Amino acid sequence: MAITRKSDAHWSGDLMNGQGTIHLGSKVFEGPYSFKERTSEHSSLTNPEELIAAGHAGCFSMALSALLTQAGFPPESIKTTAAVTLDKDATGFALTEINLSTKVHAPGLSQADFERCTQSAKTGCPISRALSTVKITLAAELV
Repeated sequence: MAITRKSDAHWSGDLMNGQGTIHLGSKVFEGPYSFKERTSEHSSLTNPEELIAAGHAGCFSMALSALLTQAGFPPESIKTTAAVTLDKDATGFALTEINLSTKVHAPGLSQADFERCTQSAKTGCPISRALSTVKITLAAELV
């Protein structure tokens, strides 16, 4: 069962002074973006890295939920944050690191099973697999 999702972006102008709008295919989000905002420390606009972070946090959480449920410990809650780093190297801009941080409440789950499931979700969720050339770290807390 293959599912294809689409989003689009419109851009006007040159890189430094231009701007654009990103539209999600589901129509639940539309937002402006620009290179200046993308590369500033505190951006008030969206950017591709923020959208990747949201997708990765969601994908990881769903994968972890499935693994915990399969292990016999359906979670009551999972809260995941993904921080995507954009940096410039000799060849240009690149995603250099993604830091996942998750807090999970799953009654009865042992620390060993928790660590096994979180590591499996980290490497096995579809977004992690798609971003396998980027260093991905994980800080996981069982609460």
